[in-house]
Amino acid sequence: MQSLFHLAIHVTDLDETRAFYGDVLGCTEGRSTDTWVDFNFFGHQLSFHLGTPFTTTRTGKVGDHMVMMPHMGVVLRLDDWLALSERLAQKGITFDIPPVIRFEGEPGEQRTMFFFDPSGNPIEVKGFADFDGLFAR
Repeated sequence: MQSLFHLAIHVTDLDETRAFYGDVLGCTEGRSTDTWVDFNFFGHQLSFHLGTPFTTTRTGKVGDHMVMMPHMGVVLRLDDWLALSERLAQKGITFDIPPVIRFEGEPGEQRTMFFFDPSGNPIEVKGFADFDGLFAR
């Protein structure tokens, strides 16, 4: 079964959120009120509500990195991932984990990068040359 994903999280400022997800990431804004805004996050619905963002800790050991947990993210085709990583670099985004190849030469080989939105929510973007490798063992 294939379907779309929906996630609703807290942010501290809707204007900063609009600028980041719209102008920096290139996501299309959807519905909104005075207290929340929706975005088309690479084909999925991401809703941002004013409030205190979730607490994160660097407790996820993945490959050679300790990653922020919890985090949200998206998996892109490699060409789209490369274009986004270049866009983020051009926009001056500070990476928590700069663009890197993970599990090189192994099942599930991928590119990944981690960064934060203006409210401190951690985001991972993965890139796969072949989506069949997403769940490879």
